[in-house]
Amino acid sequence: MEIAEIAGYFGALLMGVVLGLIGSGGSILTVPILVYLFAVNPITATAYSLFAVGTTSLVGAIKNIRKKLVDIRTAVVFSIPAFIAVYITRKFIVPALPEHLFNVGNFEITRDIGIMLFFAVIMILASISMIIEKKEKNLPETAVIYNYPLIIIEGAVVGVLTGLVGAGGGFLIIPALVLLAKLPMKKAVATSLLIIAVKSLIGFIGDIENLEIDWVFLLIFTGISVAGIFLGIYLNRFIPGKKLKKAFGWFVLAMGIYIVWMEVKS
Repeated sequence: MEIAEIAGYFGALLMGVVLGLIGSGGSILTVPILVYLFAVNPITATAYSLFAVGTTSLVGAIKNIRKKLVDIRTAVVFSIPAFIAVYITRKFIVPALPEHLFNVGNFEITRDIGIMLFFAVIMILASISMIIEKKEKNLPETAVIYNYPLIIIEGAVVGVLTGLVGAGGGFLIIPALVLLAKLPMKKAVATSLLIIAVKSLIGFIGDIENLEIDWVFLLIFTGISVAGIFLGIYLNRFIPGKKLKKAFGWFVLAMGIYIVWMEVKS
Protein backbone atom coordinates (compact mmCIF):
# COMPACT_ATOMS: atom_id res chain seq x y z
CA MET A 1 0.00 0.00 0.00
CA GLU A 2 1.42 3.38 -1.03
CA ILE A 3 1.85 6.33 1.34
CA ALA A 4 -0.88 8.30 -0.47
CA GLU A 5 -3.38 5.47 0.07
CA ILE A 6 -2.48 5.20 3.77
CA ALA A 7 -2.97 8.97 4.08
CA GLY A 8 -6.28 8.62 2.23
CA TYR A 9 -7.66 6.01 4.63
CA PHE A 10 -6.48 8.15 7.53
CA GLY A 11 -8.39 11.02 5.92
CA ALA A 12 -11.53 8.85 5.82
CA LEU A 13 -11.12 8.24 9.54
CA LEU A 14 -10.58 11.98 10.13
CA MET A 15 -13.78 12.77 8.21
CA GLY A 16 -15.79 10.59 10.58
CA VAL A 17 -14.01 11.91 13.67
CA VAL A 18 -14.79 15.53 12.71
CA LEU A 19 -18.43 14.64 12.08
CA GLY A 20 -18.61 12.93 15.47
CA LEU A 21 -16.90 15.84 17.25
CA ILE A 22 -18.63 18.88 15.77
CA GLY A 23 -21.69 17.41 14.05
CA SER A 24 -20.88 18.73 10.56
CA GLY A 25 -18.08 19.72 8.22
CA GLY A 26 -16.25 16.41 7.92
CA SER A 27 -17.87 15.50 4.62
CA ILE A 28 -16.19 18.48 2.93
CA LEU A 29 -12.93 16.50 3.07
CA THR A 30 -14.15 13.47 1.15
CA VAL A 31 -13.78 14.64 -2.46
CA PRO A 32 -10.24 16.09 -2.04
CA ILE A 33 -9.15 12.87 -0.31
CA LEU A 34 -10.52 10.72 -3.13
CA VAL A 35 -9.17 12.93 -5.94
CA TYR A 36 -5.70 13.80 -4.65
CA LEU A 37 -4.80 10.75 -2.52
CA PHE A 38 -6.59 7.93 -4.36
CA ALA A 39 -6.45 9.50 -7.85
CA VAL A 40 -10.19 9.00 -8.37
CA ASN A 41 -11.81 10.93 -11.23
CA PRO A 42 -13.71 13.99 -9.86
CA ILE A 43 -17.08 12.80 -11.24
CA THR A 44 -16.63 9.38 -9.62
CA ALA A 45 -15.24 11.00 -6.47
CA THR A 46 -18.39 13.09 -5.99
CA ALA A 47 -20.48 9.90 -6.38
CA TYR A 48 -18.36 7.99 -3.84
CA SER A 49 -18.59 10.99 -1.54
CA LEU A 50 -22.40 10.87 -1.65
CA PHE A 51 -22.36 7.24 -0.52
CA ALA A 52 -19.73 7.74 2.19
CA VAL A 53 -21.27 10.98 3.47
CA GLY A 54 -24.80 9.54 3.34
CA THR A 55 -23.90 6.35 5.20
CA THR A 56 -21.79 8.15 7.81
CA SER A 57 -24.51 10.77 8.37
CA LEU A 58 -27.13 8.03 8.70
CA VAL A 59 -25.16 6.49 11.57
CA GLY A 60 -25.08 9.87 13.32
CA ALA A 61 -28.78 10.43 12.57
CA ILE A 62 -29.78 7.09 14.11
CA LYS A 63 -27.85 8.04 17.24
CA ASN A 64 -29.69 11.37 17.38
CA ILE A 65 -33.09 9.74 16.78
CA ARG A 66 -32.50 7.51 19.79
CA LYS A 67 -31.80 10.64 21.83
CA LYS A 68 -35.06 12.17 20.48
CA LEU A 69 -33.18 15.14 19.01
CA VAL A 70 -34.42 14.74 15.43
CA ASP A 71 -37.60 16.45 14.25
CA ILE A 72 -38.77 13.77 11.80
CA ARG A 73 -41.53 15.84 10.18
CA THR A 74 -39.15 18.72 9.51
CA ALA A 75 -36.59 16.29 8.08
CA VAL A 76 -39.19 14.88 5.68
CA VAL A 77 -40.38 18.33 4.54
CA PHE A 78 -36.80 19.49 3.82
CA SER A 79 -35.64 16.18 2.34
CA ILE A 80 -38.27 15.86 -0.41
CA PRO A 81 -37.17 18.84 -2.59
CA ALA A 82 -33.52 18.15 -1.71
CA PHE A 83 -33.43 14.50 -2.75
CA ILE A 84 -35.46 15.15 -5.90
CA ALA A 85 -32.94 17.85 -6.91
CA VAL A 86 -29.87 15.77 -6.05
CA TYR A 87 -31.21 12.70 -7.88
CA ILE A 88 -31.97 14.72 -11.03
CA THR A 89 -28.53 16.37 -10.81
CA ARG A 90 -26.66 13.05 -10.53
CA LYS A 91 -28.82 11.10 -12.98
CA PHE A 92 -29.16 13.68 -15.76
CA ILE A 93 -27.25 16.95 -15.27
CA VAL A 94 -23.77 15.67 -14.31
CA PRO A 95 -23.59 13.07 -17.14
CA ALA A 96 -24.70 15.78 -19.60
CA LEU A 97 -21.89 18.19 -18.68
CA PRO A 98 -19.57 18.65 -21.70
CA GLU A 99 -15.90 17.75 -21.37
CA HIS A 100 -14.96 21.31 -22.37
CA LEU A 101 -16.82 24.03 -20.43
CA PHE A 102 -15.14 27.30 -21.44
CA ASN A 103 -11.80 29.10 -21.75
CA VAL A 104 -10.36 31.87 -19.60
CA GLY A 105 -7.74 33.34 -21.93
CA ASN A 106 -5.53 30.41 -22.86
CA PHE A 107 -6.63 28.37 -19.85
CA GLU A 108 -9.18 25.67 -20.65
CA ILE A 109 -11.79 24.90 -18.00
CA THR A 110 -12.64 21.24 -18.46
CA ARG A 111 -15.48 19.44 -16.71
CA ASP A 112 -13.14 17.92 -14.10
CA ILE A 113 -11.36 21.21 -13.41
CA GLY A 114 -14.67 23.06 -13.26
CA ILE A 115 -16.11 20.64 -10.69
CA MET A 116 -13.00 20.90 -8.48
CA LEU A 117 -12.94 24.71 -8.68
CA PHE A 118 -16.63 24.87 -7.84
CA PHE A 119 -16.00 22.47 -4.95
CA ALA A 120 -13.18 24.73 -3.73
CA VAL A 121 -15.60 27.69 -3.66
CA ILE A 122 -18.06 25.64 -1.59
CA MET A 123 -15.20 24.68 0.79
CA ILE A 124 -14.21 28.33 1.24
CA LEU A 125 -17.83 29.35 1.94
CA ALA A 126 -18.21 26.49 4.42
CA SER A 127 -14.93 27.44 6.14
CA ILE A 128 -16.13 31.03 6.62
CA SER A 129 -19.31 29.76 8.32
CA MET A 130 -17.11 27.71 10.70
CA ILE A 131 -14.57 30.46 11.41
CA ILE A 132 -17.01 33.29 12.10
CA GLU A 133 -18.35 32.81 15.59
CA LYS A 134 -22.08 33.20 15.93
CA LYS A 135 -24.01 33.24 19.16
CA GLU A 136 -26.22 30.19 19.02
CA LYS A 137 -29.56 31.08 20.49
CA ASN A 138 -31.73 28.13 21.32
CA LEU A 139 -35.26 29.10 20.43
CA PRO A 140 -38.06 28.06 22.80
CA GLU A 141 -40.00 24.95 21.82
CA THR A 142 -42.85 26.22 19.66
CA ALA A 143 -45.10 24.73 17.02
CA VAL A 144 -43.21 24.54 13.74
CA ILE A 145 -44.68 26.73 11.00
CA TYR A 146 -43.22 25.83 7.64
CA ASN A 147 -42.44 28.43 4.99
CA TYR A 148 -43.03 25.97 2.16
CA PRO A 149 -41.96 28.15 -0.83
CA LEU A 150 -38.61 28.99 0.80
CA ILE A 151 -38.15 25.41 1.98
CA ILE A 152 -38.65 24.11 -1.57
CA ILE A 153 -36.18 26.66 -2.97
CA GLU A 154 -33.62 25.97 -0.21
CA GLY A 155 -33.98 22.21 -0.59
CA ALA A 156 -33.60 22.38 -4.35
CA VAL A 157 -30.50 24.62 -4.14
CA VAL A 158 -28.85 22.37 -1.53
CA GLY A 159 -29.79 19.31 -3.59
CA VAL A 160 -28.17 20.67 -6.75
CA LEU A 161 -25.02 21.70 -4.84
CA THR A 162 -24.82 18.27 -3.20
CA GLY A 163 -25.28 16.59 -6.56
CA LEU A 164 -22.51 18.63 -8.16
CA VAL A 165 -19.85 18.46 -5.44
CA GLY A 166 -20.83 15.46 -3.30
CA ALA A 167 -20.73 17.35 0.01
CA GLY A 168 -23.47 17.22 2.63
CA GLY A 169 -24.23 20.94 2.71
CA GLY A 170 -24.80 21.10 6.45
CA PHE A 171 -23.56 24.69 6.55
CA LEU A 172 -26.58 25.61 4.38
CA ILE A 173 -29.14 23.23 5.88
CA ILE A 174 -28.64 24.10 9.57
CA PRO A 175 -29.32 27.86 9.19
CA ALA A 176 -32.37 27.03 7.05
CA LEU A 177 -33.77 24.75 9.75
CA VAL A 178 -33.27 27.45 12.37
CA LEU A 179 -34.70 30.30 10.28
CA LEU A 180 -37.39 28.57 8.22
CA ALA A 181 -38.58 25.88 10.64
CA LYS A 182 -37.72 27.69 13.90
CA LEU A 183 -35.86 24.69 15.30
CA PRO A 184 -33.52 25.10 18.30
CA MET A 185 -29.87 24.87 17.23
CA LYS A 186 -29.27 21.48 18.86
CA LYS A 187 -32.26 19.95 17.07
CA ALA A 188 -31.30 21.67 13.80
CA VAL A 189 -27.83 20.07 13.86
CA ALA A 190 -29.29 16.64 14.70
CA THR A 191 -32.05 16.88 12.08
CA SER A 192 -29.62 18.05 9.39
CA LEU A 193 -27.75 14.72 9.58
CA LEU A 194 -30.90 12.80 8.65
CA ILE A 195 -31.58 15.18 5.74
CA ILE A 196 -27.98 14.83 4.53
CA ALA A 197 -28.19 11.02 4.78
CA VAL A 198 -31.45 10.77 2.81
CA LYS A 199 -30.55 13.14 -0.01
CA SER A 200 -26.97 11.86 -0.36
CA LEU A 201 -27.93 8.17 -0.57
CA ILE A 202 -30.82 8.83 -2.97
CA GLY A 203 -28.50 10.99 -5.07
CA PHE A 204 -26.02 8.10 -5.20
CA ILE A 205 -28.74 5.87 -6.68
CA GLY A 206 -28.68 8.18 -9.70
CA ASP A 207 -24.99 7.27 -10.20
CA ILE A 208 -25.29 3.49 -10.09
CA GLU A 209 -26.43 3.20 -13.72
CA ASN A 210 -24.04 5.91 -15.00
CA LEU A 211 -20.78 4.91 -13.31
CA GLU A 212 -18.74 1.79 -12.67
CA ILE A 213 -18.58 1.53 -8.87
CA ASP A 214 -15.62 -0.11 -7.10
CA TRP A 215 -17.73 -1.48 -4.26
CA VAL A 216 -14.86 -3.10 -2.36
CA PHE A 217 -12.91 0.15 -2.12
CA LEU A 218 -16.04 2.23 -1.45
CA LEU A 219 -17.24 -0.02 1.39
CA ILE A 220 -13.78 -0.05 3.01
CA PHE A 221 -13.49 3.74 2.75
CA THR A 222 -17.01 4.24 4.13
CA GLY A 223 -16.51 1.70 6.91
CA ILE A 224 -13.41 3.57 8.10
CA SER A 225 -15.29 6.88 8.11
CA VAL A 226 -18.15 5.31 10.11
CA ALA A 227 -15.61 4.01 12.62
CA GLY A 228 -14.33 7.59 12.81
CA ILE A 229 -17.78 8.83 13.85
CA PHE A 230 -17.80 6.52 16.87
CA LEU A 231 -14.26 7.63 17.75
CA GLY A 232 -15.34 11.28 17.40
CA ILE A 233 -18.37 10.72 19.65
CA TYR A 234 -16.07 9.17 22.27
CA LEU A 235 -13.51 11.99 22.02
CA ASN A 236 -16.32 14.53 22.33
CA ARG A 237 -16.39 13.74 26.04
CA PHE A 238 -12.90 15.18 26.43
CA ILE A 239 -12.51 17.71 23.58
CA PRO A 240 -14.82 20.75 23.22
CA GLY A 241 -16.32 20.59 19.73
CA LYS A 242 -16.92 24.36 19.48
CA LYS A 243 -13.21 25.20 19.78
CA LEU A 244 -12.32 22.55 17.23
CA LYS A 245 -14.89 23.89 14.77
CA LYS A 246 -13.04 27.18 14.29
CA ALA A 247 -9.66 25.46 13.91
CA PHE A 248 -11.16 23.01 11.42
CA GLY A 249 -12.65 25.96 9.54
CA TRP A 250 -9.17 27.39 8.97
CA PHE A 251 -8.01 23.97 7.77
CA VAL A 252 -10.91 23.76 5.30
CA LEU A 253 -10.10 27.29 4.07
CA ALA A 254 -6.50 26.26 3.44
CA MET A 255 -7.69 23.13 1.62
CA GLY A 256 -10.03 25.20 -0.57
CA ILE A 257 -7.18 27.53 -1.56
CA TYR A 258 -4.90 24.52 -2.16
CA ILE A 259 -7.47 22.95 -4.54
CA VAL A 260 -7.70 26.21 -6.54
CA TRP A 261 -3.88 26.30 -6.80
CA MET A 262 -3.65 22.63 -7.81
CA GLU A 263 -6.28 22.96 -10.55
CA VAL A 264 -5.04 26.29 -11.94
CA LYS A 265 -1.38 25.22 -12.08
CA SER A 266 -2.28 22.00 -13.88
